[in-house]
Formats: sequence, structure tokens, C-alpha cells
Amino acid sequence: MAILEVQDLQKIYTTRFGGQKVQALQSVSFSVEKGEWVAIMGESGSGKTTLLNLVAALDRPTGGQILLEGQNLAQIKESRLAAFRRDNLGFVFQDCNLLDTFSLADNIYLPLVLAATPYKEMAARLHPLAQQLGISSLLAKYPYEVSGGQKQRAAVARALITNPRLVLADEPTGALDSRSSDELLELFRQINENGQTILLVTHSVKAASYAGRVLFIKDGRVFHQLYRAEQPQQQFYQRIAEALTLLAGGEASAPAQPQPAGAPLAQSMSAAMQTAMPGGVD
Repeated sequence: MAILEVQDLQKIYTTRFGGQKVQALQSVSFSVEKGEWVAIMGESGSGKTTLLNLVAALDRPTGGQILLEGQNLAQIKESRLAAFRRDNLGFVFQDCNLLDTFSLADNIYLPLVLAATPYKEMAARLHPLAQQLGISSLLAKYPYEVSGGQKQRAAVARALITNPRLVLADEPTGALDSRSSDELLELFRQINENGQTILLVTHSVKAASYAGRVLFIKDGRVFHQLYRAEQPQQQFYQRIAEALTLLAGGEASAPAQPQPAGAPLAQSMSAAMQTAMPGGVD
């Protein structure tokens, strides 16, 4: 069952005085199944961050539509958007975005406080989540008193405490060292195995290799996608790295058909290497 459906999505930005238009996304279509972990990759300027902002209802599309469990995001009233995001989406950012004047516990509670959730219920949600993420002993500390990896775990807890339909992660390992990155990705794996749907934007091949599927964005289009299926992670890592090499070296981007796990990558992508298109917005 698809929890997220993106249909013929387009986004055009116009300069202040209307003199120039930039097409950030064009004819983007894909779906995400409930419980799936999908990674989005592409070079800077490819449109992947624009896509994430649209899915997060932080921006409105120029054309097409985005459906979250059948609800068209464009039809949500502006006055209801903040509540919609709080109740349905969980966000994990590269910079954690924790408030230094709040303890980790208070940072995690914040979306529930905004929803006027009773304290007893908030505490009941936090306890098992903090145990799962390994931060139970840190909840009274402030962000400046813990490591980057520990702060990011708290950010993940904040994203999950509302029981979101979809977690949106924007470069969550980008500011972490390799050990903290590995630990965070393992936590994401556990969370996903427990049924949480995740949409991840990343430049990291390693982070993408944890996902079940990778979408490659080029010039505002879904250029190619790879499924992990039953492949070992290292083998999937190699296929992603190879895809990125071909993507960077190839001219243009006619969308490719999804390929099964065993398909030879060079062969599957060769048909998509056609004439170049204008660049998009990251």
C-alpha cells in the first residue's frame, strides 16, 4: 500500500522581477510503500532538496500533486499546515536543530507540547523511545553537554515521538563522524524494521546503501532507481556508487525504468544517457 504518491510533480521558480524562470522539478512521479525506506540521491542542483521541501509541505508545487495516504497536500489550508506537519511528519536535519536552552527531554517533548498532549502521555511515549535510542541517561542534559551523535539521536526521538506516518531525513549523517554515522544508520535500520516509513535525502553512498530503494535525481527528474532486494549491503553500496559515477559522467536524463537487483547497471542506465537538460535547484 502506497503511503506517499508523487504524481507528475513540477516546480518552477521565478526571479523577483519575473525575468527568468528556473524549472527545479519536471514530471517527477514515484510512490513510497508503507514501511519502505527510500533514499534520494543526486548532485547539488539536481532538485532533491526541492522535492523534499514539497513533500514536507514547506513549499507548493507548480504542477502535479503529492498525496499522503490519499490526502492532497496542496488542498490543506495554510492555517492548518503547521499542525498537519506536526501530526503526520517527522523531521531529522543535518544540524539537529535542538534548542540549547532546553534539555534533551524538553526538546523531544516539543512537538507534543505544541499539540497540547498531557504530560503523563508524553512521558509514557518518551521512556521506551529513549531506551531504544540509547539516550535514557542523557535526557536531563542540554545539547551543548552531549556529543553530535547523541544530539542527533535526540533529534530522531523528537521526530518519532509523534508516531509520524512518514519520517523525512535531510542529510542526517552529514555533520557526524564515521562512528556516529554508523550508529545512527543502524538506529534508522531498526526503526525501519519496526515499520516506520522513511524518505532520506543524502549525498552519502553508505547512508543510501541502508535503504531498500534509491531514487537518483538529475536535472529535476527521477533519472534512475535501484532496489536492494536481498542483496548484501556492500554489494548494494557498489551498485549505488557505480550509478552515481555514470550519472555524473553521462549527458542528460531521460527517466530510466526501475531495475531489478541483479540487472547489470551499465546496461540498465545506458538507454537513459541522452541529450542534456537545463540544471535544477538542489
